[in-house]
Amino acid sequence: MIWQAKLLSGVIVDVTSRGATWTDVSTAVFVLVGIFAVRALLAWGAEAAAVRSSARAKRELREAAISHAVALGPLGPAGRDPGEVASLVTRGIDALDSYFARYLPQLVLAVIVPIAVLATVLGQDLLSAFIIAVTLPLIPIFMILIGLYTKRRVDRQWRTLTLLSGHFLDLISGLPTLKIFGRAKSQTAAIEAIGDRYRSTTMAVLKITFLSSLALELLASLSVALVAVSVGLRLAEEQIAYSVALFVLVLAPEAYLPLRLVGQHFHAAAEGLGAADRMFTIIETPLPVAGGARPVPANTSIDVNGVVVRYPDRPGSGSVPVTFAARPGTVTALVGPSGGGKSSLFAALLGFAAPNEGSIRIGEENLNDVDLAAWRAQVGWLPQNPRLVDADLETEPTVRGCVDIGRGLSDNEIRDALIRAGLADEVTLDRTLAADGSGLSIGQRQRRAGARSAGRTQVLLLDEPTAALDGDSEAIVIEAITAAARAGATVIVVAHRPALVDASDQIVLVQPAVTDAIALDSSTDLQASIPGQRGW
Repeated sequence: MIWQAKLLSGVIVDVTSRGATWTDVSTAVFVLVGIFAVRALLAWGAEAAAVRSSARAKRELREAAISHAVALGPLGPAGRDPGEVASLVTRGIDALDSYFARYLPQLVLAVIVPIAVLATVLGQDLLSAFIIAVTLPLIPIFMILIGLYTKRRVDRQWRTLTLLSGHFLDLISGLPTLKIFGRAKSQTAAIEAIGDRYRSTTMAVLKITFLSSLALELLASLSVALVAVSVGLRLAEEQIAYSVALFVLVLAPEAYLPLRLVGQHFHAAAEGLGAADRMFTIIETPLPVAGGARPVPANTSIDVNGVVVRYPDRPGSGSVPVTFAARPGTVTALVGPSGGGKSSLFAALLGFAAPNEGSIRIGEENLNDVDLAAWRAQVGWLPQNPRLVDADLETEPTVRGCVDIGRGLSDNEIRDALIRAGLADEVTLDRTLAADGSGLSIGQRQRRAGARSAGRTQVLLLDEPTAALDGDSEAIVIEAITAAARAGATVIVVAHRPALVDASDQIVLVQPAVTDAIALDSSTDLQASIPGQRGW
């Protein structure tokens, strides 16, 4: 850039003041054209490298955010607000293109170029160098002030987008229910209101972006004008050489251009930066149970000693201390009122929640010291609301893929699991399934999820496995559960239905710590109302 300005001003001076011919300046012109070509090639190479770096950085950031969100489990952001996580790892991170591909490279140039130009001008004209040195810091100051104001607007824009995403996700998932009760159209107004809020905040951010670009352009133009006026007046009074004056005038705007472009690219990347802040919040969230490196013991006995799980954001959460021992070959039923802490206890057994009190031991090892990935690989978990998951994301989910989920089960193993769940005569392995489960009844979805939980697992954690099942299907599922226990699995179930409780080998009462509304103890009628009273 500096050689380009030197050659350009030199050719102009030679032609206009010294009467140079084409022969005199042809060499300089060809060199100047070569410099133009080299700058264009460097600009193309920098842009290509920046785009590749941007793609790699986005991929790594997306993988890190998704992996950590999954590691945090169902109690983490992916379970609490899947709509926000989906927005972050799709639209949010895609908005970082301008940051990685343009802002960061321009930030480097904004440091190097002004210093190089200032040093060059200082060797040519002291007064012009002084004017540039004084006016250059004004652009970063204005950028900081505008950036602080823009950040608040961008945060508001992203909060509105998150609200819109979450509301829209809930609306789509609950659309069949809303349709049944004739409330689907009433959601139109809510969607329109949130959409208008997002539109207005987006337009506010764009307005600031355009106005800030105008302010930075005006400030840079005035700064260059000061240099031009100073040089022009001294040139008229013959206090500066024409060649030096022209060289300074050609070079001076280059000192301000990188700073102006930094401000422009920063505003273009503002939305992506807002999303990145939230992604780093997810990535930096510590795991509730870090786990260790010890292998999972061959003996999968589970000893729960005085465990209580509480949530900081839920006052009054947690159960009374829970103590029991689940052995291979047995079925343990967790009973108690809804909200008493049974699912939270499952989260602690899976390593997704850290007990506030007590400890959990697997065989002779503490769960905190065991390799959690290896432990979860041996656990078949059935949540209250199972989702359809197929390891092959490039095709429509099938019964085979949703039962296997990448474990490499053979077709015979999958059929055996479907037979135990009572689904073998109702679905085929290649039957395609919709992601929302449509095409299967609620009971079929529950049994399909139960079939997925089985297969090469030594521990079964089943959260209400017979919910939404008729009597015949319930009997089939209970038989499959007891058969898994007879085969040596350690089975723990959350049970509300008497048939499942009666089929268990021991019953554990899990009740909330705050029992003002319902007092549950061994003297109440609850014990007498539940069959299978052994092992309370």
